[in-house]
Amino acid sequence: MKILIIEDEKEMRRNMRETLEKEQFLVETAETYKEAVNRTGVYNYDLILLDIGLPDGNGLKLFEHLKKNGYTDSLIIVSAKDSLDDRINGLNLGADDYLPKPFHMAELNARVKAVLRRNKLDGAQVLEIGNLKINPERHLVHIEDQELELNRKEFDVLFYLCTNKNRLVSKSALAEHVWGDYIDQADNFDFIYSQIKNLRKKLAEAGATIEIKAVYGIGYKLVIL
Repeated sequence: MKILIIEDEKEMRRNMRETLEKEQFLVETAETYKEAVNRTGVYNYDLILLDIGLPDGNGLKLFEHLKKNGYTDSLIIVSAKDSLDDRINGLNLGADDYLPKPFHMAELNARVKAVLRRNKLDGAQVLEIGNLKINPERHLVHIEDQELELNRKEFDVLFYLCTNKNRLVSKSALAEHVWGDYIDQADNFDFIYSQIKNLRKKLAEAGATIEIKAVYGIGYKLVIL
């Protein structure tokens, strides 16, 4: 899953990023209000970690901007401003959680996973689709109780398509979400085709009851057979 950290403190931003990358999240960062607006205007994220006290603007105003522009995914406010008003205003805007500084990185990790489970998996530990069971925290896939061996990118592609089942996912959206920002500027998407080809072969050989359909020139759609 893809996370954006909006945090102006360099050391804090680095620690947060390293902590989440160890859990195999794809992490991007922004350190100013302006940079955050630019990033969120172009790229999509599963979760945003938002500091209120940015050097060039207020984080809650940024959250209002995101909501007005259609942002509906998860958001956790991370701030040294632990006042009741800030917490209430953030939650009233629709924040999923509020994490006051200072905090242990283990707590950050736990809160991120809890919010993503609640919003992406309806609170469950495992995503079930067809005869697949996917555990995003442990990066495991089972088909009829048999583990399916996937590399990191194959897992990320499969999980992203599963959380968007029956929806057409463009090649650029898939590339950005799994490989990171700016990958959508690549000259071609042959690297995606290679991952999809291998993934289809493994799913078919394991007897999966899902299929990844190609929509010529556009992208892919995961359907249940």
